[in-house]
Amino acid sequence: MKQMISSNKHTLVFRNILLMVLFLGYLSHPANAQLPKKKIAKICLDAGHGGKDGGCHGAYSNEKDITLAVALKVENLIKQNMKEVGVVQTRNTDIFWELEERGSIANTNKCDLYIAIHVNATPKRVGTSAGTETWVLGLTRNDDKENAMAEKGEGFVEEGMLNVNDPMTQIIIAQYQQAFLSQSINLGAKIENEFAYQGRPSKGVKQKSLGVLANSGMPGVLVEIGFLNNPEEEAYLNSEEGQNQVALAIYNGIKNYKQEVESAQVKN
Repeated sequence: MKQMISSNKHTLVFRNILLMVLFLGYLSHPANAQLPKKKIAKICLDAGHGGKDGGCHGAYSNEKDITLAVALKVENLIKQNMKEVGVVQTRNTDIFWELEERGSIANTNKCDLYIAIHVNATPKRVGTSAGTETWVLGLTRNDDKENAMAEKGEGFVEEGMLNVNDPMTQIIIAQYQQAFLSQSINLGAKIENEFAYQGRPSKGVKQKSLGVLANSGMPGVLVEIGFLNNPEEEAYLNSEEGQNQVALAIYNGIKNYKQEVESAQVKN
């Protein structure tokens, strides 16, 4: 029995070392590991949900439709004002992609930034929570989940969360953070600053072990643009003016990040 336990432990250690080596190789591949460049040449916009997955919903609208509308508006702003920057959309119609497929699209196209666009909601049919928040990849502690439950209600379920007790998850997040965390936080902060400038309540930049971010080998953020079960926010997010303002905030955040990164590279 002792020999079997010892053998299982050695097998687990070997597995984890092998997984770490494979992941390091993944990051080093040019399609996946985007080291700081002089130019931000290509951006992946990921409209959350789609197809059979409607995401959260309000009284009359679904998350998947709002995220797509906003992502297309952000693309238009980039194309009009940053003609040197390419845009890759994970979807430009009402189709469904698995989480790992979304990151794969960004990796395959060698994008420099990954921006997922989502809409928040609380379990209550009609909620009062309002505002924006941006997530970067990090380990989600138990107290983080408890705080989220307290804020959003007992029916709250985290979507697309990695198992933080899995050694592979810890390896992936540690390697991602080493490569991209500071850049992701910087990008997220610039986007949230733009929302605050518009007068939207901003909950700031936070860390969460989101699978969709772990699958992309580049700086990335997940932007929650409002709460769909708040009647005022639902009306705002479905309006042309509201969607234009949200898209502009995301675009300006990208623009400010791009200018900072590229000017720093020139100085160096």
